[in-house]
Amino acid sequence: MIDFAARFGDNLKRCRKRADLSQEDLSHLASLHRTEVSQLERGLRLCRIDTLVKLSASLEVSADDLLAGINWSPGNYRPGGFVERGEG
Repeated sequence: MIDFAARFGDNLKRCRKRADLSQEDLSHLASLHRTEVSQLERGLRLCRIDTLVKLSASLEVSADDLLAGINWSPGNYRPGGFVERGEG
């Protein structure tokens, strides 16, 4: 089982360092609080979609870069339905 928050945090930290930005620099560019960037990088929280957009734009990377290694594989789906029962 993938820890989504931890994987996202690793990706965020890697992209931030590649951009040669501190957490504080990134927080200013993305209009976020520095503690939020820190919590995201440490996998303590998941980001909202608007935060994902802010971070990817500020780092000049795609959202795919921040979501690398986070995949969804649908499970089996068995629809329910009514069955006819005998009387009595």
